[in-house]
Amino acid sequence: MKADNEQRIGLLYGIGAYGMWGLVPLFWPLLKPAGAVEILAHRMVWSLAVVAVALLALRRWGWIRELLREPRKLGLITVAAAVITVNWGVYIWAVNAGQVVEASLGYFINPLVTIAMGVLLLKERLRPAQWTAVGIGFAAVVVLAVGYGRPPWISLVLAFSFAVYGLFKKKINIGGLESLAAETAVQFLPALAYLLWLGSQGSADFGAHGTGHAALLAATGIVTAVPLVCFGAAAIRVPLSTLGLLQYLAPVFQFLLGIVYFHEAMPAERWAGFSLVWLALSMLTWDALRTARRNKAEAARLAQAPRAASTATVADAAAGAVLPGAATATIPDPVAATVPDPVAATVADPAKRPEPAA
Repeated sequence: MKADNEQRIGLLYGIGAYGMWGLVPLFWPLLKPAGAVEILAHRMVWSLAVVAVALLALRRWGWIRELLREPRKLGLITVAAAVITVNWGVYIWAVNAGQVVEASLGYFINPLVTIAMGVLLLKERLRPAQWTAVGIGFAAVVVLAVGYGRPPWISLVLAFSFAVYGLFKKKINIGGLESLAAETAVQFLPALAYLLWLGSQGSADFGAHGTGHAALLAATGIVTAVPLVCFGAAAIRVPLSTLGLLQYLAPVFQFLLGIVYFHEAMPAERWAGFSLVWLALSMLTWDALRTARRNKAEAARLAQAPRAASTATVADAAAGAVLPGAATATIPDPVAATVPDPVAATVADPAKRPEPAA
């Protein structure tokens, strides 16, 4: 009963996290007339402030000393911070330039790009359904390029930067809050220097349009940190397969906002391209769920084998089936021999979960 309740709470946290990421296009236009670069700089500065307060409240500082002893990991964090800076900046610019639909496409095709990078960089082997999905995704990009009259570069930059960021995050392997703190610490000084330079030039929008506008710019730190905290709470409570399905909420919300709220055009060729992307994602989801079920069934089967062997050995011993002079068989421990569920193992270790860029 307690486990079911935890899963329900985790589901609510997950919906909250991806829902906030999906609705964030409503926030960035509120920061106009500030430009995308100034908004980005404020996001970096205020995110570090919010995360520092959270870490102080939780008394989670021990990881900093360990991190400083690992130059390689510090280098990876620096690269990850640079990549996510590109992702954040392009996304903010796209939303305020009226390209919400194209931005949402970037997060729709991101799983396909991640899989392709796994093959090219990590030499991973794909199942037939995954190959088919990647092929359909490539066809979708071609259709959209024809429809736009150009490659959907906003979508491609967002998808590839997010995929590269995920690759580095996997290698860094630290918690979500700690990771955001480390990355924003790398971003902080350049961002602060840029804001101070804007102020010295009289070009800063912070404080120039009233207290409310300044408060909204400062709130970029909360907008960045709160969904990540909810995501972390969901990650330790719900299965990875459920979290994988929830990740599509964000681009769906963004896509609907682009059409319904921002009234962006959707000609037939764009619908065709998006339909191909959704078909590819449906195949990926179906294949992932089928594979998870198979792995779980196989784990359960292997877990039952030691129990069956134990029962047979005990029955033989009771019936006097042990031959004279033969070594006595050791009865295996059914608990120790149980093969762990790969999904449950991932839930138990939230550091192994993919973490989206906020």
